[in-house]
Amino acid sequence: MSAAMRGFLDFCRIEKGLAANTVAAYERDLSGFQELVGNAETIPGGGEIGRYLDSLRASGLSASTIARKLTTLRNFYRFLLRQEWIASDPTAMLSLPRQWKSLPKYLTLEEIDRLLAAPDPARPTGLRDRAMLALLYATGMRVSELCRVRTTDLDPDLGVIRVFGKGGKQRIVPVGRPALAAVAEYVETGRPRLLGVRNSPYLFVSARGKPLTRQGFWKALAGYGKAAGVARRLSPHIVRHSFATHLLEGGADLRSVQTMLGHADISTTQIYTHVMRSRLRRIVDEYHPRA
Repeated sequence: MSAAMRGFLDFCRIEKGLAANTVAAYERDLSGFQELVGNAETIPGGGEIGRYLDSLRASGLSASTIARKLTTLRNFYRFLLRQEWIASDPTAMLSLPRQWKSLPKYLTLEEIDRLLAAPDPARPTGLRDRAMLALLYATGMRVSELCRVRTTDLDPDLGVIRVFGKGGKQRIVPVGRPALAAVAEYVETGRPRLLGVRNSPYLFVSARGKPLTRQGFWKALAGYGKAAGVARRLSPHIVRHSFATHLLEGGADLRSVQTMLGHADISTTQIYTHVMRSRLRRIVDEYHPRA
């Protein structure tokens, strides 16, 4: 079992080029499965998978968490089948729990304005955080992508940024003038004070000259959200949702939003169709003679 897990994780990391966070999530899920079945000399079959499924149902986990763990198991057994470690896939007929689709949480334009005004521009960390918030809202990047931005990735003359997404995939995203101005002020004033005599290829650095971590930015964002009185549990993904929602409300098409968000499949972007439906309602109300 341990050898099979190592082979699968190496395949995900090296051949599929999945992000480190995705591979780590797969490893956690499979470790939980291994705890139940033990490090057997043979690959666990349908009986062990059934016991694992029963334990997940009895654990009180949400449907989305159980679905994610079972998806990991499916991918694992498909890999084993392709490698001919097993003769048949015992997860082939495994059904995932039904999940209710929840609408993405997002901020209003007024809340975004208050959030962007929360960092203190008199401090170098405040300049950095304001630039990060402005860039996050202007591009809809994931927080991991934002923290990995290098100084060479942003082209202020063209007004675009090169983003490295999941699996090392690159995309070019336009950046608005307000965000470019916030980044320029940080680069000119804040970043040199944070770095001192040190050098770093990364755009956003900590007071020790290291690239700012996802956890560090998440903590800072939560504090700014509380200070601005916006969401009770503000996360970078809510700002990402706000970017997509405001684009669609302004008239952008779903395909363009998909490209900028870096979604491989448009079905992922379709969580924002509630915005499209509300806009269609307004169009009918405004233009139909018998609306």
